[in-house]
Amino acid sequence: MFVPHHYREPNGTWMVDVLRGNPLALMLSNGPGDGEPFATHLPVIPDPEMEGEWADDLTGGLLLGHMNRANPQWKSLEDGQPVVVIFTGPHAYISPAVYEVTPAAPTWNFTSVHAHGVLHKVTGMEPTLEVVKATVRAFEADFGTGWDMEQSLNYFRQIAPAVGAFRIAITKADGMFKLSQEQKPEVRDRVVQNFAERDSARHRATAKLMTQLP
Repeated sequence: MFVPHHYREPNGTWMVDVLRGNPLALMLSNGPGDGEPFATHLPVIPDPEMEGEWADDLTGGLLLGHMNRANPQWKSLEDGQPVVVIFTGPHAYISPAVYEVTPAAPTWNFTSVHAHGVLHKVTGMEPTLEVVKATVRAFEADFGTGWDMEQSLNYFRQIAPAVGAFRIAITKADGMFKLSQEQKPEVRDRVVQNFAERDSARHRATAKLMTQLP
């Protein structure tokens, strides 16, 4: 991903926050031979065992995920294959009217992380279940109501044969945080105020990130 220097993340924690807060990712991989690339939206989480151990560039980090084994992408994947996982964070359109200056051009503020890595398939019933359970724990803690999965584990075992679980060892990551850094402070403040006053949660989340810029 091309990232102009002024849109790079202030530090690696910004990229980790995008991973954790936006776990419905897009995983890209090459098809066999000269076939078209595959792309699947799927849940991906940082490996819980990596807590507090992330490098600024995410190198060496581990991701966990799973997809339907009936998916042609799963059938095409080989252990040790390179993949790219894309996480999209807060984003919002900016109308030139918000700038209150002329000339001006419309644009879109957005945040995204492209994590490149090597995929390793998880084999066996219990290891696959561990990936699923780790995903449930992460999502219930961050987005759910604390649902207890214990009484559903037998059901999990029934559907696990159809689940393809994997780990991804990150080899590099690019973070794009386009948040009006090129604008004058007073113009940037007007964008923040406009976003913060919107009913849209993603506008407000974008405004919050803008206020956290160094």
